[in-house]
Amino acid sequence: MSYDLAVWDGDRPLDDDQAGSTYDELYERYLESDDVVVPPVPRIVAFVEALTARYPDDVDRSVVWASTPVIDEASGPIVYLLMSYGKAEEVSEYAAALACAHELICFDPQGESLRS
Repeated sequence: MSYDLAVWDGDRPLDDDQAGSTYDELYERYLESDDVVVPPVPRIVAFVEALTARYPDDVDRSVVWASTPVIDEASGPIVYLLMSYGKAEEVSEYAAALACAHELICFDPQGESLRS
């Protein structure tokens, strides 16, 4: 079981509904299709590097990430973070704050809400 967050580079949505629509579009365009591989944009790369500096990819199976390496979940302007449920509260709070510091959008697809 995992807790997921989406983080993307773009204009801040006005509300949760607009964020949900943007998330759906970005997910479909960049993450759902295996046909076209789009390298992550520099701001997403910098965010993932900072995030995994604090919570490294689970080479030792410390069970932070449900899918590793984390950068493989990034494409274009979006990264989809899959974290283990046991670490979700701690890691998601840090990821949301880090996204804000990197001027990125953080969205909780389960709760269909923006995170800040």
